[in-house]
Amino acid sequence: MKTLEITAKTVDEAVQTALKELQVDLEQVEVEVLEEPSKGFLGIIGSKMAKVKITVKEDPLDMAKAFLQPILDKLGVKPEIRTSKTDKYYHLSFHGSRLGILIGHRGETLDSLQYLCNLAVNKKLENRVHIILDVENYRQRREETLIKLARKLSDKAKRTGRKVVLEPMSPQERRIIHTALQNDPEIQTFSEGQEPYRKVVISLK
Repeated sequence: MKTLEITAKTVDEAVQTALKELQVDLEQVEVEVLEEPSKGFLGIIGSKMAKVKITVKEDPLDMAKAFLQPILDKLGVKPEIRTSKTDKYYHLSFHGSRLGILIGHRGETLDSLQYLCNLAVNKKLENRVHIILDVENYRQRREETLIKLARKLSDKAKRTGRKVVLEPMSPQERRIIHTALQNDPEIQTFSEGQEPYRKVVISLK
């Protein structure tokens, strides 16, 4: 974490000098005023300069990449990492060849990496953030597959009149199934079982 102490005639001047030296914007730093300026006797004798301490905030995306890099090295993959931010969500997307090892069976490895990455980053931050990991747009493709599956199995439940129990899924994937069918007037969905074997059940209302 970069910190810098600057002395100047005014607090604002000290802050601006520090920002220029650190090459960052105001929203990227925390400002602590160590000493307020004072003019002293007759505006000359005993006058004090302003002194501020500027601390550069840690970027969750940089922290996430720093956490993941040793893992990527151990796995022997060198993906291109693209980053973006939307509201409180920080996205890291991996692109390249032979990246299936990062996804694992039905995204289990990717979900585990995402979970560990969130733990490691949030441990060092005051305000919680959410980090989303993806590989070659896998999450969107998986979501589309699950939505199709949900609709197909809901049709089966309507046709047979019997409930349909899906295989165990992660909380994120179960949420996709629930959301896909929530507006169907004939169908209800709920989850049963204990993690990590919790399943979605589709049945008639």
